[in-house]
Amino acid sequence: MSVPKLLNTSSLPALYDAEALRRIERHYAPRSTPRLMERAGAIGAAKVMQILGGRDGRVLVMCGPGNNGGDGFVLARQLRQTGFDVAVVYDSDEHTGADDAVMAWASWRAIGGITLPRLPAGPFAIVVDALYGIGLARPVDGTHGEWIDAVNELDCPVLAIDVPSGLNADTGAVMGHAIRATHTATMIGLKPGLLTLDGPDHCGELSVHDLGLDCEAIERPSGWQVGRGLFEHLLRPRARNSHKGTHGNAVLVGGARGMAGAALLAGRAALKVGAGRVYVGMLDHAGLPLDPEQPELMIRAPAELLIDDLATCVAIGPGLGQSPAALDLMRDAVRVPATLVLDADALNLVARHTDLEKALVERSHPTLLTPHPMEAARLMGSTTAKIQHDRIASARAIARRFSASVVLKGCGSVIALPDGRWFINTTGNPGMASAGMGDVLTGLVAGLLAQGWPADLALIGGVHLHGLAGDRLVAQGKGPNGLTAGEVIESARAALNALIAGSDLQEVGHRSL
Repeated sequence: MSVPKLLNTSSLPALYDAEALRRIERHYAPRSTPRLMERAGAIGAAKVMQILGGRDGRVLVMCGPGNNGGDGFVLARQLRQTGFDVAVVYDSDEHTGADDAVMAWASWRAIGGITLPRLPAGPFAIVVDALYGIGLARPVDGTHGEWIDAVNELDCPVLAIDVPSGLNADTGAVMGHAIRATHTATMIGLKPGLLTLDGPDHCGELSVHDLGLDCEAIERPSGWQVGRGLFEHLLRPRARNSHKGTHGNAVLVGGARGMAGAALLAGRAALKVGAGRVYVGMLDHAGLPLDPEQPELMIRAPAELLIDDLATCVAIGPGLGQSPAALDLMRDAVRVPATLVLDADALNLVARHTDLEKALVERSHPTLLTPHPMEAARLMGSTTAKIQHDRIASARAIARRFSASVVLKGCGSVIALPDGRWFINTTGNPGMASAGMGDVLTGLVAGLLAQGWPADLALIGGVHLHGLAGDRLVAQGKGPNGLTAGEVIESARAALNALIAGSDLQEVGHRSL
């Protein structure tokens, strides 16, 4: 099992689900001056002015029936009072929401503001989306769905207040119709749905505004965004007095006939990230006794490697297949007294054979699982759609069931630990949706494990480094289209060494204000 106390989350951006945010808001709202809605509206107005950068033009604000709409009315009032031409679209003559939202609506009307029942004709300098926030409980359809579709067709900036309307703040799932914002100003705390599944495609440039509230004084974070602060203490230069044995033995098993490339990619990644020795157990070892591009890899028959006292870690699955021979190797791998990484067909074999699941649960050494959504569905006897519907809940369920640390790969990969804690990684890009990327991730994790990284941190650090390597390549003009897994290996080596050297590498993320 993993050791929870090894993870220091104090420097990480905290994530809060909707229920936690409601408790925080209920605690602070009665004692806040100015009111929280006034603060949110003022921040939204300032954000509009920042985006426009001094340009003139009409501002369209779409307001909904709840507190998010109240934020919109405050924003509209402040912009109008500053001299902006503001149009507010709101499909009711009255406001029946919460008290603060009613007051915001009334204050807009008190300065001569009117509301329009349908979208006016453009053009607009910017559109502000204040239809729905974290309280959305049903798919958006009807008039508001039509408004969202129309705004998504406009050629102007779109600022979403708190959450793009139609996006589930907890899961990142689109509920009917959802705004595709160019900017999102999220309030009080960072929502997990902005970082995973459809969230990144809908929120645009993300900024976080805490409204002056100390969330962690009231509520423990629901989860965390991955940052290098978790593993920075492991980014140490090597001692001069070291040798290959100092940096561990990574054993990679896979490479059935016709799938040798997967095992070689994993082996090369483990080597390039710093493992002292890398052994690759190839099912088709006679067909490829040597990697001509990386002769440092020691290719063996798998049975020679799945023994006691050889491996610092074992990673099995890349190109493994699901043959009887592969199943026998899986049963041997589970018994090796070392940290175990399962990927690809290793996961599929676990899904098909209950004795493997039982053996995983009973292991005394850590187990790491790296499924993509379809593999996760097989592990849980579910469907890909159900897994994706709530990626955080799915990852946590897998971790709990298999007593393992899990990364559910995809946009905003979710890492869940057996004790229930979870993280979202925000490095990586769409160019990494290509063959061999998962094999490289497995190798990176194995390489960090070989060098003595604790299991949970090797998984988290490997996922983060994998995405960071892809992002560096895109920044160099080598993607996203046509980005290859082999290129990511070289980039990961450069990224890790830069991190160890203390370079300030740019990470994908958000700004907290």
